[in-house]
Amino acid sequence: MRISNASCTSAGSGWRQTGDGVPTRRQRSVHSLYKENEGLHQFEEQPVENLFPELRDLPSNVTWLSVHNIPDTQRRITAYGCQSGYFCVSHVDQGKPEILQSWSLQQDGPLSKVLIFSLPGSHVGASYAGWDGSEESHTFHEQYHILVTSTIELSAVYWNILQNGLREQLLLPSSDQFDSVLCALTADVDFDGEPEILLGTYGQELLCYKYMQGHFQLMWQRSFPSPLLCIAHVDLTWDGLCELAVMCLKGLHILQHSLAKTSQYFIQRLRQQLEKSNASDVSHVEKEEGVEQSQDATDNAAPDP
Repeated sequence: MRISNASCTSAGSGWRQTGDGVPTRRQRSVHSLYKENEGLHQFEEQPVENLFPELRDLPSNVTWLSVHNIPDTQRRITAYGCQSGYFCVSHVDQGKPEILQSWSLQQDGPLSKVLIFSLPGSHVGASYAGWDGSEESHTFHEQYHILVTSTIELSAVYWNILQNGLREQLLLPSSDQFDSVLCALTADVDFDGEPEILLGTYGQELLCYKYMQGHFQLMWQRSFPSPLLCIAHVDLTWDGLCELAVMCLKGLHILQHSLAKTSQYFIQRLRQQLEKSNASDVSHVEKEEGVEQSQDATDNAAPDP
């Protein structure tokens, strides 16, 4: 069962978790969940374990919650980080609902952001064995990775979570050198078709990481006049290009792409697509001609009746 309109609350803390996955205040544990009754046009209280069994017992104040529905399935990935440094990921069957897989670890300091993302073309259609070692297998169209940012430690990406669990950790170098990481985002800012990781720090730095040859590399960084609180990649000017909005302690900064460089990227991408299309057409024609020649040779070799 998929959750379209639901909210979670915790008694006494005033925390609220809405359907977009962004917490507005921190919470100790989820005591109740409210689900929309479309017929009565109201929200009704539901036991949280009926829909979110992975949130039944929370060990500490949750600082960030991220939920991703796996396309074409009734499954989701839920990941959350806590003030105590506790981090948990669950693979949930929404139809039953029940927890199919679960991984957790304890870090030394509070976690500021937990983000589920994927990279295009990473082992599309890979098959994973059952979590308990059984012969049951499931095929997903993407690999899912989880970015975990810490306030006092290096930020890290846990690679291909459904297959590797938390075993494969890719660190983001120098991410602990500019005070606490307060915000993070994945977005394609260089128009190569693959998202980069952006980190905003209390030390007034914006860091950009890119996955290259099995690890993440720091590509560039930019300084700001005050600590970075939030990052958003949105089309604010309605020109078809997304701007990078950076909310700092003392104001909002908008970073825009150079239109001249963007047009060059666009023309280059069109040329590449045109070359691929022409090469595919030529290959198809050559294949058809080869089939026709083979058929003609077979007809000529056949004896007359």
